[in-house]
Amino acid sequence: MSTEPDAVVRAYIDAHRAAFLDDLAEWLRIPSVSADPERAGDVARSAEWLAAELSATGFPVAEVWPTEGLPAVYAEWPSADPGAPTVLVYGHHDVQPAARADGWDTEPFEPVVRDGRMYGRGAADDKGQVFFHTLGVRAHLAATGRDTPAVNLKLLIEGEEESGSPHFAALLRERADRLACDAVIVSDTGMWDERTPTVCTGMRGLTDCQIDLYGPDQDIHSGSFGGAVPNPATEAARLAAALHDEDRRVTVPGFYDGVIELTDRERALFAELPFDEAAWLRAAKSHALLGEAGYRTLERVWARPTAEVNGVVGGYTGPGGKTIVPSSAQLKLSFRLVAGQDPAAVERAVRAWVAGRLPDGIRHEITFWGATRPCLTPLDHPALQSVVRSMGRAFQSKILFTREGGSGPAADLQDVLEVPVLFLGISVPSDGWHSVNEKVELDLLLKGVETAAYLWGDLGEHWHR
Repeated sequence: MSTEPDAVVRAYIDAHRAAFLDDLAEWLRIPSVSADPERAGDVARSAEWLAAELSATGFPVAEVWPTEGLPAVYAEWPSADPGAPTVLVYGHHDVQPAARADGWDTEPFEPVVRDGRMYGRGAADDKGQVFFHTLGVRAHLAATGRDTPAVNLKLLIEGEEESGSPHFAALLRERADRLACDAVIVSDTGMWDERTPTVCTGMRGLTDCQIDLYGPDQDIHSGSFGGAVPNPATEAARLAAALHDEDRRVTVPGFYDGVIELTDRERALFAELPFDEAAWLRAAKSHALLGEAGYRTLERVWARPTAEVNGVVGGYTGPGGKTIVPSSAQLKLSFRLVAGQDPAAVERAVRAWVAGRLPDGIRHEITFWGATRPCLTPLDHPALQSVVRSMGRAFQSKILFTREGGSGPAADLQDVLEVPVLFLGISVPSDGWHSVNEKVELDLLLKGVETAAYLWGDLGEHWHR
């Protein structure tokens, strides 16, 4: 299956493997924890380190971009080919907090290589997956004899992703002209497992809220007044119970408006994955499956919108009894959204649903904390086909498809830049994102390098503007 250019790519990667891993380890030693104000200087140092490394790689432009919070890194390398597509790679250089006392076997910011793995905070999430693009573009040039990439290549590496990307959308809007592109590739995701290379094609969106319910002006005696006045704790429970019907579908009118339904092909592709439902259930620490009727487990968590009761609080919760009608109660809800849904429309629908279900005498307030839009890449998009072909060359294997049930800044990239978002990641579930002993599988990391080396040429050949 190997061709001459592929052999050159692999030889180049092998020859530069040691230096590449040494440089990555140097970057991992910078504790760029965005959530810790005392580490702000380290996040800035991480950005400066990456900008210098990208310049050394050959990017003629490599800049640190300040934000109202912590800095991002931008780089660009124009192609000499007229009509070449422009591709923006997204990742992040900030990391989660970590300390040896958390249970790490080694110091989290002193990376070690053991048994074919590199351990250290950020090894997989996301410094390793950002860094493979540096060696990937050099291997691309070496194999093709080019002086510039086959695409106009841009990178935007955020510094606040682990803190919720609070300034990212504003940065995109402010720098939209510089970031203009034909597609975005997000390298902050993963594969199904070590033996099953996959490409993610979508992420769900999110909106969540808190509903505060108020009844009597103070807690009152349930014997004197109970059964004759509205009880906010009861109404919170009634709202929670009414959120789903007997088929576990969300009952909020308009909730499913615009939902892009799964096609038969997509359902068949999901079914190709080696999914062990019993093992998945054990990982969920649950004892039974339950969800929207008519859908399998992966379809429910990847491609169907959901509503969850995150918490219900009301009245007396201390030891023993306290016979009252409480004065207030609280309900927290979250809604995972899929392609075609508008978070603002869902918010309006939830507000109307709550208002229509509460009796007189119950005052309520609803606070929404923000929203993330869903994103979905069509299976027939030419850029996605390039990702799949390039990954197939690197792994010498059929590439399967996944989605992710969570949310991230991909939707901001999609909405502000108005281009499709694609995902290229090589991390696996055992890498321990946000956990102790985070690691990256070195063989997979180098497969990421190889995929990137093939990708730019494939995009340049098959996708012209």
